[in-house]
Amino acid sequence: MAPDRSEEKKGYSEQDIEELRRVIKNSYAPYSGVRVAALVESASGRKYFGVNVENASYGLTICAERSAVAAMVAAGDRRIRRVVILSNTEEPLPPCGACRQVLAEFDPEGSSEVVSISLSTGRTARWKLSELLPFSRLPIKRSD
Repeated sequence: MAPDRSEEKKGYSEQDIEELRRVIKNSYAPYSGVRVAALVESASGRKYFGVNVENASYGLTICAERSAVAAMVAAGDRRIRRVVILSNTEEPLPPCGACRQVLAEFDPEGSSEVVSISLSTGRTARWKLSELLPFSRLPIKRSD
């Protein structure tokens, strides 16, 4: 029997979706009502989750993608392999511009897959990070 490669084609597993469904309930979105959860998988294969945290001063809101990246960095990983986003919107949400730049910091080649899924409709969109941020300013010479 051939191995099941459906999860590779989708870019996520059912376990990933179950965990995203669990953590999206923890998002803090009293102003917009838009709840978002994100999974960032590092090059080491470890998975990190984050949710959006809104603030009355919208500029201080933390997106789910950046929240997951912060968890990855706090754990010592530095390379992103893929990102899966789950939102309660009708259409799948792509990462905002700030999140795209932060993701690119940890994937300067832009090769990671970004998958976004609507919790309410099941619609899915997928991109390579390089498609979402085609003129990235990376790689920039860094001291590390």
